[in-house]
Amino acid sequence: MKGVLQMRRNRIFQTASITLFLLALLAQAASAQTSSSWQILRPEGEEFSILMPKDPVVESGKMPYHRMELNTRSYLSTSPTMPTVAVVSMSGIKSNPAMYSEMQRLNSYVDAFKKYFVPKVATKEAVAKFVLRGPKVLNGHTGREYQVTIGDRSGTAQAFATRRRFYAIVFLTKNKADDLHNQFLSSFTLPQFVPRPAETVAAQKPKADQEAVDEAKIKEQKNEKEREANATAGATPNTANAQASGPADHKGADAAQNRSPENPADPNPTGPAAMRKPISGGVLNGKALFLPQPNYPTEARSANATGAVTVQVIVDEFGNVINAEVASGHPLLRQVALSAALQAKFSPTTLMGEPVRVAGVLIYNFTR
Repeated sequence: MKGVLQMRRNRIFQTASITLFLLALLAQAASAQTSSSWQILRPEGEEFSILMPKDPVVESGKMPYHRMELNTRSYLSTSPTMPTVAVVSMSGIKSNPAMYSEMQRLNSYVDAFKKYFVPKVATKEAVAKFVLRGPKVLNGHTGREYQVTIGDRSGTAQAFATRRRFYAIVFLTKNKADDLHNQFLSSFTLPQFVPRPAETVAAQKPKADQEAVDEAKIKEQKNEKEREANATAGATPNTANAQASGPADHKGADAAQNRSPENPADPNPTGPAAMRKPISGGVLNGKALFLPQPNYPTEARSANATGAVTVQVIVDEFGNVINAEVASGHPLLRQVALSAALQAKFSPTTLMGEPVRVAGVLIYNFTR
């Protein structure tokens, strides 16, 4: 009897050993295949380089975004048995420090990227979730990193804005693949960021403003010549006409003086008007187009942490949350509430026809 039991144990051990050996061979073969089928991608006209599978699917097009049109390009590699890797390139939101910050520009691009990318890798029924992990800087370029779940795949997305373009790199997989994940993300490179000279930014003016200044100068020169001609001629009728038109001219001058960028009466405010203080919006939960709910952390659940977390937010002219700070709430619940608030999306708010920023609060209630 003991001999039979021993024989069975030996067979089980041999079977397990063979199975482990075959699995090791398969893993080695898959690794070798992956290494040999990946290459450095440096597309013409782009600023990046990255290591990704050979012959990715490349698509170019245009995408409407608010009142703009963005140029889009994607480099996508996906299959049922391999991870989904992609690079998305966008342009159309120009860098303009006089009008908005680089973080505002990046947030707008990220919002456009989500709308563009998700339909490419998932069905309409698939749930897509982006959770902010934190800021990410690459060679001086502003960026952010997100934990991403789209359908049955999860992974990481990193987003960066250069002066010319926006780039998002995405790695999604059904199974854990840390080596490929790290290899792909770490291979992405961009040229070193070169700061814009301060004097160039200060001297830069919108084209419409410059045309208005030039037109005002020409008009003033014309009026000066007319005044000199009237003074030389000494004609009473002309003098009377000049006096009669004087109050109207002064009235026009006063109106022109009052039409400053800070004055709401100006129908086309530019420059500092775009940087005016945000208006108060109060509690914004009911006004959000998209308001993701924060996850309930295991640590907080174990500690029986409950209650409301209040997050103060600032929403930019495009409806994106550009700043968020936790005002109150349990310490174990603050980070997840902050991450959820940064992903909220609102309709742009206008004041007298002009888009404005909004300051308000988002309140998240945690119950068991």
